[in-house]
Amino acid sequence: MSLFVLQGAVEQGFIYSLVALALYLSFRTLDIADLTTDGTFTLGAACSAIMTVQGHPWAGLGLALLLGAAAGLVTALLQTRLGVQPILAGIITMTGLYTINLLVMGGRSNLNMLQEENVFTAAQAALGSLGTPLLAFLFAAGAGLLLTFFLRTQLGLSIRATGDNRQMVAASSINPAVTTAVGLCLANAMTALSGALLAQYQKFSDVSLGTGMVVIGLASLIIGEVVLGRGGVFRGAAAALLGAVIYRIIIAAALTANVNAQYFKLVSAVIVAAAISYPAVAERVRFHQKRKEAERNG
Repeated sequence: MSLFVLQGAVEQGFIYSLVALALYLSFRTLDIADLTTDGTFTLGAACSAIMTVQGHPWAGLGLALLLGAAAGLVTALLQTRLGVQPILAGIITMTGLYTINLLVMGGRSNLNMLQEENVFTAAQAALGSLGTPLLAFLFAAGAGLLLTFFLRTQLGLSIRATGDNRQMVAASSINPAVTTAVGLCLANAMTALSGALLAQYQKFSDVSLGTGMVVIGLASLIIGEVVLGRGGVFRGAAAALLGAVIYRIIIAAALTANVNAQYFKLVSAVIVAAAISYPAVAERVRFHQKRKEAERNG
């Protein structure tokens, strides 16, 4: 793998790590499988693309954050006010976002920004070849640190408690509907920001850009947890960032190994399945090892 390919994989890993951070908040902290992620990622890319074409790339990032949070709020209201199951609520919002994303991009299924200035070209103009990786890292690290700080505040602790025991939180005069809404808004805002950054990074946005993003983000998070282990909030955020980078490096290695394009989806599926199933497989291996040791000692 060349240094150029490796640098590109790391840059994309930093961008995708925002999705892994979002899933750490929704899946690990709130214990909600939020399928809004796929639609929200594309929403962020669509907002970023249309604003960049109009000459406002930074405004595109801000708009992606706001609309991503709004999408998370819709999913939260479906769950907490209308009694829709979390998975179904995410599917409903994601389905509706497909049309909204088309509308945001002016009815077009894709939009290119090859001739437009964006935040990464500005970083390259200021810092040279290090501009892109440095900017991507700053977004990822900044989001991770802010999430870590937030989850240690009173509201953040309430969100963590909601994921641990919703009934106990309700009995403690904390409204779980509010904490759920805040958590999902923040998670989807980060997901939309990731999509917005990726659109400007690759200078292209497509209505199907977010397909499978939940699985990819979850796989990245689990890979990071396998490497760093599960622990406190800071370790969880670091695992999300590291896991996303490792995942993109694995994908880049598969590409440089001249894997047939027809098989690439299968390779990706195997990587994701291996990452997600690793904790269960490792637990079974440890169990059989302990049983063998007990038989030898007994």
